[in-house]
Amino acid sequence: MKKKLPDELMFLKHHNAIQKTTEAKLRDKTIVITGATSGVGYEALKRIAQNPVHIFFVARNLYKAQAVKSELKHLPATIEFIIADFSSLHEVRRAAVEIRSQTQKIDILINCAGLHSTKRILTNDGHEMVFAVNHLASFLFTHLLLDTLKASAPAKILNINSEGHRFNGLDITDLDWQKRHYTGLRGYGASKTAQLLCTWELHDQLMGSGVTINAMHPGDVKTNIGQNNGWLYRLFSKLVIQRILKDPQISGESIYYLIADPSMDGISGQYFNLTHEAIPAKHALDRTFSKTVYQMTKDFCDV
Repeated sequence: MKKKLPDELMFLKHHNAIQKTTEAKLRDKTIVITGATSGVGYEALKRIAQNPVHIFFVARNLYKAQAVKSELKHLPATIEFIIADFSSLHEVRRAAVEIRSQTQKIDILINCAGLHSTKRILTNDGHEMVFAVNHLASFLFTHLLLDTLKASAPAKILNINSEGHRFNGLDITDLDWQKRHYTGLRGYGASKTAQLLCTWELHDQLMGSGVTINAMHPGDVKTNIGQNNGWLYRLFSKLVIQRILKDPQISGESIYYLIADPSMDGISGQYFNLTHEAIPAKHALDRTFSKTVYQMTKDFCDV
């Protein structure tokens, strides 16, 4: 009898799988994507921009945003950007207001902004930085755009999550790591666990609205995530981690498949490893706990 892989190693099941692709075209869609100036988000933006669509992307760095827009100006898409630092809930709110002031339609929302930190850092709002950027920001941003998404139905939300959620659960009694030793892997895992738990809750609430929501792991690919850390981490990443990772183009193609292929229409409340359905870790499937985390997150975000 073949033994099942432990939760922490389930990503290996899909590591070398052949991914699905699509020739489907997106036309006259309005798409919002965060974290699109590098890595996974950038590859997704490039792939989506090959279509005659209207894209709003949110970026923290003005110069990077301008460079990306200039680089992609030859493609069919109309591309605009909003500058916002998603470590600040105030900035998240401002970005959502800007988008709502510029469009009355959002067909697809891709929450891709993410952060990994080897050190415990608190935001100006008093939240642990990785939890704030990876979970609170995407949660608040989504909720602020929900009315527009519902009015545009059928519409889709895709949360770029991570198999990193398997490496740590969520301790809601110590979200800011005041009592426990903080490590990058544990902090990252906690943030992604929280995002998954709230994805299931939002899926339930959106049933019948014409808006779907799914989460996906974008693959074990080379990105700039973690480059905000110290020289030792960056050196280890360059010499060890990056050498075993794949080209992030596979992530862009997979994200495009999940938002564009007709087979994905109506699919909601699922977790994908790239383009293949996967089962998250048990601690990310606790539906009693998910209700607690969802309400707690709403309270933090004041929505």
